[in-house]
Amino acid sequence: MIEAVPWRPRASNSCLRARAKLNETIRAFFAEREVLEVETPLLARHTVTDPNLEPLAVETSQASKAPRYLQTSPEFAMKRLLASGSGSIFQLCKAFRDGELGHRHNPEFTMLEWYRPHFTMVELMDEVAALVDATLGESNCIRMTYRDAFRELLAIDPWECSRKALLASVQAHTSCRTSELDRDSCLDLLLSHCIEPEFANRGRVFLYDYPPSQAALAACAMVDGVQVAKRFELYVDGIELANGYQELLDAAELKRRVRLDNQELRTAGRSQRLVDPQFEGAMQHGLPDCAGVALGVDRLLMLTVGKSDVRDVLAFDWLRA
Repeated sequence: MIEAVPWRPRASNSCLRARAKLNETIRAFFAEREVLEVETPLLARHTVTDPNLEPLAVETSQASKAPRYLQTSPEFAMKRLLASGSGSIFQLCKAFRDGELGHRHNPEFTMLEWYRPHFTMVELMDEVAALVDATLGESNCIRMTYRDAFRELLAIDPWECSRKALLASVQAHTSCRTSELDRDSCLDLLLSHCIEPEFANRGRVFLYDYPPSQAALAACAMVDGVQVAKRFELYVDGIELANGYQELLDAAELKRRVRLDNQELRTAGRSQRLVDPQFEGAMQHGLPDCAGVALGVDRLLMLTVGKSDVRDVLAFDWLRA
């Protein structure tokens, strides 16, 4: 019998139980390491300036009539806690990103985010690998710099290659034929169409040391004669699972990046976004030297139960909510 309204959950009872077990495993992992679980607001006055993320605004009945934003991640609020002396913290929460809908995306999703004062990026990568081992079983992780991945798989040096050569590579390896792409758009297309599919055959892969133009809120450093963003991503069987940083500590550099973000938004004809003054205040007060990472729990659950579509692990996906 076909139901007029799809009221039943899409995820099976076994998936619901697997999610509960996964949450239990995550909390036990951090309890053993004495990392404090915290909660921060899902609705806030400000949102990210990153042009790659589209927030969801919520109208309120408050006197100010200013919208609040469903958070794309708990990052800003958690960094305010870090600046106030919280120590190591983690959070399991919902996050929201407009326009992200597909086999691996749902506009509402579950995120695990954690921060480790006095950890290096490498130490945090070790801890991410340990968490994945605890949930998926032990396995080796390959570690590869962004630069080496492009050199090995595409014979391109992302730092030295001209935009013209990048465009030629995009046209040779993808269906994109436009000549209007900037350098980062070219690199993103080559990563998603050529490099990430190769990772599907390599198990667990850490990709790290990104171009500085893709730093977001990561610190930058000189490595092998070039400036890199101290950022990493973890792929498991080709699925992007986690995104981590050696965190930016410089409040002046934060302001510079916000200006660049808004320039990009203006160029694209999109509304500018003000930086969160409370987050900016925390940055000016000073964050501890730390590393942090966000991990997609729904994707981790997909890997745990062997599903290829995120809707199969959500009780009620976007179309059923």
